[in-house]
Amino acid sequence: MSFYKELIAQRETLNRQIEEARRAEAASAISQVRQLIADFGLTAADCGFKVGTTAPVMTRKTVAAKYRGPQGETWSGRGKAPNWLTSLEAQGRHRNDFLVDG
Repeated sequence: MSFYKELIAQRETLNRQIEEARRAEAASAISQVRQLIADFGLTAADCGFKVGTTAPVMTRKTVAAKYRGPQGETWSGRGKAPNWLTSLEAQGRHRNDFLVDG
């Protein structure tokens, strides 16, 4: 077997040993932490963890209408133009004719 292949095999063996040692030490640490929490009656807040908080909820803000059609239809000016506006433009009307006065 070549020296390179021997080193690869050693690395795989070491990686397995490292993972086993990490698992064993993590289990021991968790056990110690649980025991300390029980002994002192600690809470998550005592340990500096945020309790009962969630990520902020992103709310959608409504956008004011920028265009108003003859039948009271509205469009904010964002995204694809609505059918009522494109059909009026096809008839020769201009988009600026439907701007809402600010």
